[in-house]
Amino acid sequence: MRRLYLFLLLCIANLTLLQAQSLPYLKEPTFKEGEKLYYKLKYGFVTAASGVLSVNTSNLELSTKNIFHLNAFGQTASGFSIFYNVRNNYDSYIDKNTYLPYLYIEDIKENNYRRQEYATFDHKTKTVKGAKGTFKSPYSQIFDLVSAYYFSRNLDLSTLKIGDSFKLPYFLNDEIAEFKVTYAGTEKIKTALGTIDCIKFNPEIKPGRIFKKDSKLYLWVTNDGNRIPVKAKVDILIGSVTMELTKAEGLKYELGKKVSYSK
Repeated sequence: MRRLYLFLLLCIANLTLLQAQSLPYLKEPTFKEGEKLYYKLKYGFVTAASGVLSVNTSNLELSTKNIFHLNAFGQTASGFSIFYNVRNNYDSYIDKNTYLPYLYIEDIKENNYRRQEYATFDHKTKTVKGAKGTFKSPYSQIFDLVSAYYFSRNLDLSTLKIGDSFKLPYFLNDEIAEFKVTYAGTEKIKTALGTIDCIKFNPEIKPGRIFKKDSKLYLWVTNDGNRIPVKAKVDILIGSVTMELTKAEGLKYELGKKVSYSK
């Protein structure tokens, strides 16, 4: 359960198109301070967990005051907490102009398991200094779990064609890893907030203790000015797991409103 929960939380924040070079991004962010997104994770028809993503004003004094404070919080539902109790909190402090992270803080509480992380990013030297040492990145841009998602919302996707794939480099669990994502076109889907035109992605998964050999993970992101994930679904060894957006507050644009960079 712990690995599955972390994996699906990562899928909310995993659309950064990163390779060895920097990629262009929109000058104006697709989000604003005060945005708050609510999600639920369902195992079959049962709600197993919930999560919240928010954009806040930063009270932290770093080398610049031009900072967004991003927060992601997830916890198991009351019924599931009897079997497995999760309360995870993630904070990321990013530059408002480049969307690159300065600081990442992680507070993990999963049953008796505890983990805390305090990682700083030096983009000039391409290094991340965490609790267990300094890690060198081969990429010109490197992100944490939360900042990757917000950066990805500001990329130019206009040249993507169905079947094109890209990779996400991120720092998590004392390592820098990659996550491959394939673009699968656009699709209208029904959500708790109505039928929405979405961009569809197929993130890479590896079969093992959780996923079947032929399991497919799909992620739907609004094809509008906000680019927010509204649904993720994957088949597992027994049944399927779905993550859905249940409520959105403080959006920069009206939900579903197309803008110049929509596909």
